[in-house]
Amino acid sequence: MMSYLRVAWHHTLRDEPVWLISEIVDNAEVRKVEIYADGRHDYADVYQSTGTTSLSVTPMPSIAEIAEQEEFTPEEIDRDAFEVAWRNAIAWHRAEG
Repeated sequence: MMSYLRVAWHHTLRDEPVWLISEIVDNAEVRKVEIYADGRHDYADVYQSTGTTSLSVTPMPSIAEIAEQEEFTPEEIDRDAFEVAWRNAIAWHRAEG
């Protein structure tokens, strides 16, 4: 089963993302976008990654389990919303490169 998740991470850590956006297949992360407060974008899939972004090696927790942690606000999104984030991350790296 495929699903898409966007998680707001509420913190003030300069070098950590504020948005975590994942494509998940059978509880495994297969693509991820991370967006930072300063506008940087990083991404990862099974073939490549940028910055410090990497796919989780453990099964993804449920949205309810993520929501139990007060620093995270998760929401399910649709494939189109994920694809926009994915394309934006790739475009950001092309523009910065």
